[in-house]
Amino acid sequence: MSPPRLSAPARRVQILEVALDVLGSAGYYGASMNDIAEAAGVTKPVLYQHFTSKRELFLALVEEAGQRLLAAITAATAHVSDGKLQTELGFQAYFRWVADDHESFMLLFGGGARRDEEFSESVRKITDLVASAIAPLIAVDIDPEEQRTLAHGLVGLAENASRRLVERGTPFDPDQVAQSISRLAWAGLRALG
Repeated sequence: MSPPRLSAPARRVQILEVALDVLGSAGYYGASMNDIAEAAGVTKPVLYQHFTSKRELFLALVEEAGQRLLAAITAATAHVSDGKLQTELGFQAYFRWVADDHESFMLLFGGGARRDEEFSESVRKITDLVASAIAPLIAVDIDPEEQRTLAHGLVGLAENASRRLVERGTPFDPDQVAQSISRLAWAGLRALG
């Protein structure tokens, strides 16, 4: 008896999950639509019913990964008003996302997304969204543009620390890393006030 046939929305979700694994590991240029179709257990025509090209699929994955990152940070900091705790919880959400959703991190911040202008622009939009979510948490009386610049600095701090952790290839404790990085960030943020 064969498994039940998936609905179109469920099949799309399944393809995205499989494509994230394939493209997160091999990168955009290292994987083909054949690889993705085979890993998903579908034919290429079925794959093309959902995504007209590998480019469209990759852009959908970038958008999805960025939304998950943004949702994690927003949920972690939404009900906290203490700046120090917001900083720690925001970094904790980020580093847990990196540890738990490694393929999404690689998809967004690995080299493949940076080599293509359209992909790079999509990643920049996500970085802007994350910085926009963080900026209001910098609760000091400074110019809004400076606040956004500092928010981008915090995003860069998290991204570069994560890149180093991922490149090392050894497991890490996201909570411990978040605690260290948030202390560094909080010391700088406190100096602003």
